[in-house]
Amino acid sequence: MRDGRPFRSTPQRRSRLSEPSRALSKIPPRHGLARVLSKQGLCSRSEAAKWIAAGRVSVDGRIVRDPEFPIVQGRHRVAVDGNAIDAAPRIYLMLNKPRGLVTTAQDERGRDTVYRCFDGAGLPWLAPVGRLDKASEGLLLFCNDPQWAARITDPDFGPDKTYHVQIDTLPAPPLLAALHEGVIEEGERLRAKSATLLRAGEKNAWLEIVLDEGRNRQIRRLLAAFDIEVLRLVRVAIGPLLLGDLGKREWRELSAAEAASLVGSD
Repeated sequence: MRDGRPFRSTPQRRSRLSEPSRALSKIPPRHGLARVLSKQGLCSRSEAAKWIAAGRVSVDGRIVRDPEFPIVQGRHRVAVDGNAIDAAPRIYLMLNKPRGLVTTAQDERGRDTVYRCFDGAGLPWLAPVGRLDKASEGLLLFCNDPQWAARITDPDFGPDKTYHVQIDTLPAPPLLAALHEGVIEEGERLRAKSATLLRAGEKNAWLEIVLDEGRNRQIRRLLAAFDIEVLRLVRVAIGPLLLGDLGKREWRELSAAEAASLVGSD
């Protein structure tokens, strides 16, 4: 106390100094316009940049041609060709991917992509949910809902993926146990949630392998660690969604119940 007056406490001074920091923390994040369009599932970021340059995109009623124009979600009204981007209907579909197609929109080597299966369908931009490599077949999902896609591909909480795999040998029970136990390959632990024998011939066999995580070419790398070659690899299910009798190159939209079943009910 000085002259009968108390000193101001240090905590009070720190509190006043921290007020600008608290105010800054309340400022909504800004994102570039092209990224916002991509995150809405309307198109790829490169395609969004083309739309913006062509004058098809407006912000609060004014045409914007800068793909990095800062957007605050919920504050700015963004429209493409006069249609609000948040009004775009969500579409979820499944494709029976054949061998020989790559899972990308455009291939720098000029190879056919999975989008050839949608030729003439008049679908909006849809992104693949996860991947199947060129030599793999079966169930592949597409959507224009990035949040739904992120939940499907989440390594911790996403649904299991089931594959039927033809191999070039007759597996003994210890091999199936070893696939479940897993191996370390190039610093990554590769394992199957389960591996069971479906059927066997004279020289090769079919396995059912279930994965609960997604790594690049995981099954092929796992089996290669045991000197086993994959002859065919077909994804037959994602969670409760079955490929069923959908023909090669055929696709269909998911029902609302099917789409919800893959991410759980909220």
